[in-house]
Amino acid sequence: MLISSLIQMMPILLAIAGGYLYAHFFTANSKDLANITTDLFVPAMIFHSISQSSLSIKAVGEVLASSSLIFILLIAAGWLWVRLIKENPRSALPALAFMNSGFLGIPLMRLWGGNEAMNIIVIFDQVQGFFMFSIGILIITGGFNKKSFISLFYSPIIWAMILGFGVNFSTITLPEPIINSLFFIGEAASPLACAALGASIKETRFTFKNSLLGSLLFRFVGGYLIALFTVSLLGITGLTRTVILVAASLPTAMFTSILPLRYGQDNQYASMMVIISTLLGIITIPLAFALAG
Repeated sequence: MLISSLIQMMPILLAIAGGYLYAHFFTANSKDLANITTDLFVPAMIFHSISQSSLSIKAVGEVLASSSLIFILLIAAGWLWVRLIKENPRSALPALAFMNSGFLGIPLMRLWGGNEAMNIIVIFDQVQGFFMFSIGILIITGGFNKKSFISLFYSPIIWAMILGFGVNFSTITLPEPIINSLFFIGEAASPLACAALGASIKETRFTFKNSLLGSLLFRFVGGYLIALFTVSLLGITGLTRTVILVAASLPTAMFTSILPLRYGQDNQYASMMVIISTLLGIITIPLAFALAG
């Protein structure tokens, strides 16, 4: 299982390495790459995936409930941890609570389990994304901010999710050329996301702190155990269970490093979490699949 999972990850690792090498030899702004990916290609992929998904309302409800509960538990436990290690919660807490279920998780699940597994993690990721771009921004900015609420309204990802569910649960049938066009555009989202992640690794300076070791354990082990508690509590089984367990223990989300910069906060701790956890993902992701069964 470990070797099989590693082989499944190979295209992702190569795309990340490609982004890193490109940024090393040429000028590449990871923030710009992330913006165009999340504002154009990812919304197309999300809308197509959700609108054409065959997941039942029950399955969607399970993913929504589990993803929300996992976030609540991670934020609560993460707050206690950052107070214990005396780190700034504006930088450290989002890096503990938010996993890379989008840029890394979506292509990973598509390679591992096909469209069905990808559809599950897309919904999981959108819940996490909603919390990241709302509560996450509030944590980073240190309080309620009008701009954070405005950004939710103008987020293409949020609207893609809402409209996708609207089409899926209605009698609307999209014209075939529209479906094909969205599929074509969305196909570029995963490799572009991986390249953006690679470029971001190249742009970040390494500043290691001893507390990072415990924080990395929190991200991987804590995320998995909280997810295990959640799926057991909600009685979730099968493919959905595996996807949720692996998703919750993925490396730190790249945006936890980018968002502090956007709001004038220090991002060094989050950046180190992103870099080290992504590299360790070569080992931890196959292990998560093996443990999830």
